[in-house]
Amino acid sequence: MKLTKYTHACVRLEKDGHVLVIDPGIFSETEAALAGADAILVTHEHPDHLDSEAVASALAANTDLVVHAPAGVAAALRKTAPEAADQVNDVEPGSAFSAAEFAIRSFGSQHALIHPQVPVVANIGFLVDGTVYHPGDSFIVPDGVQVQTLLVPIHAPWSKTAEVIDFVISVRAPKAFQIHDALLNEQGLSFSEGHVARIGANYGTDFRHLAPGESVQL
Repeated sequence: MKLTKYTHACVRLEKDGHVLVIDPGIFSETEAALAGADAILVTHEHPDHLDSEAVASALAANTDLVVHAPAGVAAALRKTAPEAADQVNDVEPGSAFSAAEFAIRSFGSQHALIHPQVPVVANIGFLVDGTVYHPGDSFIVPDGVQVQTLLVPIHAPWSKTAEVIDFVISVRAPKAFQIHDALLNEQGLSFSEGHVARIGANYGTDFRHLAPGESVQL
């Protein structure tokens, strides 16, 4: 499987000629990420994870493209792109399905708390082929599986560095890469990633930074 990291929370997975994209948001290079995509997974409704216009355009351009998202997100997409309504699927927590020939399992149900005065929205983490886990905006640890590659939300308005480190320790994946990194400058990113890499290594996790557009083979 080939994984390509785009700016912020978007990743593209390729296997046997099939392409799966997770969280193509407004900070990401959506045109490149969505080129030739067979399926899109959306963890939640926030625009840094979902560029609705870009996804609607991709759905219009490719009638075989499908989207899997929490029910509220799916309903909003159907309103944005009514002609592609049958290409958009609801995802429930704790479900299993296939997307672009990848096996998908869903975990969690809500976005991490930002503040009691900020409404909590639905958020679903996705495990792909029992290997790659994208938690969206949450630190939900998937139960009953051994994650091989963890995508780590390195910084967010809803987190602190200690929680990021504890998430990595809890999952204990052999490999980890950062996501949700567009809100930090180079110095801040280096500071946070340094802690995660150093402490994560004590628990068997090899954390590595990926630049936007960089790919790795898993």
